[in-house]
Amino acid sequence: MAAQDVLSQTTRLASSSALLQVLFRLVTFGLNAFTLRFLSRELLGVVNVRLTLLYSTVVFLAREAFRRACLSGSTKRNWTKTINLLWLTVPLGVFWSVFLGLVWLHLLEVPDPSVVPHYQAGVVAFGLSAIIELLGEPFWVLAQAHLFVRLKVIAESLSVVSKCVLTVILVVLYPQWGLYIFSLAQLLYVSVLVMCYVIYFVTFLGSPEATKKSFPVARMKALLPNLVEDETFVNWKEAWLTWSFFKQSFLKQILTEGERYVMTFLNVLNFGDQGVYDIVNNLGSLVARFIFLPIEESFYVFFANVLERGKNVKDQKQEDVAMAANVLELLLKLVLLIGLTITVFGYAYSQLALDIYGGSMLSSGTGPDLLRCYSLYVLFLAINGVTECFTFALMCKEEVDRYNFVMLALSFTFLCISYFLTHWYGSVGFILANCFNMGIRIAHSIHYIYGYFRGSTYRPLTGLLPSPVLVLVYVTSGVVTGFSEVFCCCDKGWTARLVHISVGALCFAATMVTMVCTETKLIHFVRSQ
Repeated sequence: MAAQDVLSQTTRLASSSALLQVLFRLVTFGLNAFTLRFLSRELLGVVNVRLTLLYSTVVFLAREAFRRACLSGSTKRNWTKTINLLWLTVPLGVFWSVFLGLVWLHLLEVPDPSVVPHYQAGVVAFGLSAIIELLGEPFWVLAQAHLFVRLKVIAESLSVVSKCVLTVILVVLYPQWGLYIFSLAQLLYVSVLVMCYVIYFVTFLGSPEATKKSFPVARMKALLPNLVEDETFVNWKEAWLTWSFFKQSFLKQILTEGERYVMTFLNVLNFGDQGVYDIVNNLGSLVARFIFLPIEESFYVFFANVLERGKNVKDQKQEDVAMAANVLELLLKLVLLIGLTITVFGYAYSQLALDIYGGSMLSSGTGPDLLRCYSLYVLFLAINGVTECFTFALMCKEEVDRYNFVMLALSFTFLCISYFLTHWYGSVGFILANCFNMGIRIAHSIHYIYGYFRGSTYRPLTGLLPSPVLVLVYVTSGVVTGFSEVFCCCDKGWTARLVHISVGALCFAATMVTMVCTETKLIHFVRSQ
């Protein structure tokens, strides 16, 4: 596939993913705000921190390395061996689910049954849900590798909406069920997700559209494990690359979910405080999930297809290098400006947002300070997503192995910093530790990108330098909205709140106009792609 075609499909995938996720997540956003009025902080803490951590850990350890390895390189490969390799995620998931399930049941603090009933059933259900989701892994990788734009987004959106609707119904009708509610909702989520992929491929394979696209898989039986006569069961090059990524993914999971591991294993916060922290964390990460994650996942595929892993810049096709450098520069500029906008305006509107979303349970206490800090963290998330997406798409096996040692040292440092900062600053310390963690990872990726393009005339890292005029407008907007919050928000009635919102709207409009006038190259890229 030509580089320009890959870019076109990739940008369509990222933008469609972001748009549809926003639409569907707005529905779930409202449903979640509704359920907050019916649940205790302790129950939310157990579900959103303890049980969700079990599920995400099993899924991440079982599949992340396989995804990275099997999405690297061209789509022209022996897909039978790749699919065989992907099915190994299921037994690996069973192992992690059983092992970690026993840890969650017997080694960790068990919640008070009178406050959080049916904890044991919740552990079993969330572990089982991880295994069910892994059954769809070959379908997911095949769809992602061939840039099926709508399938992934529709499948995830339908599963999330189904989960939220069932949760609301059960919370209203049977609030005494406790963790049974979230267990059933989680099982429904993964079942709908997997069935969407299965149903799609059942109808797609063998169709005229699949034949026209020369799709490498002709029937559903080919998506099951198959022995190839006189050949190995898997592609050993992919298998060794998977092992390298597995060692890295183990460390990356600690860095990604580090604060939840500290909460779970070291008991630095009670279940109620964990619940508030997680709600604020989820609210603060909305943009990361809506925009940054689709961009990272989609453009990882783009860079992996356009440039060849392990080759230096002089040995690549120069037209492809030029396109990759230009896209990387504009992506960095795009996420930087999104992150700066959230950081500047998030500071002055955190308390108001929490009060509207969850009432005094969230807007009082540490909630507003948590969300303000998270607004800064979003900026780090934005830059790290794009820089790591490029770096991981180009690193050879030896470079991945070397990076694993960096991740090992960073993981240990991060856990130590999280522990001490939490003792000093409470739950805000987790976000400060995450900022430190992301800063180090960004520095490593920037060093790699600088070294990669040093032998060429391209300098994509200039995307991290916004216009001086735009920086001045950001600073002015931050000062004006900060004063507006002091004088108009949030205990002075709705009239004052509306004034505060109006001030923010004017500052935001001025920022957007300045952005359109100063970042013309980026605006052209967004419009054309």
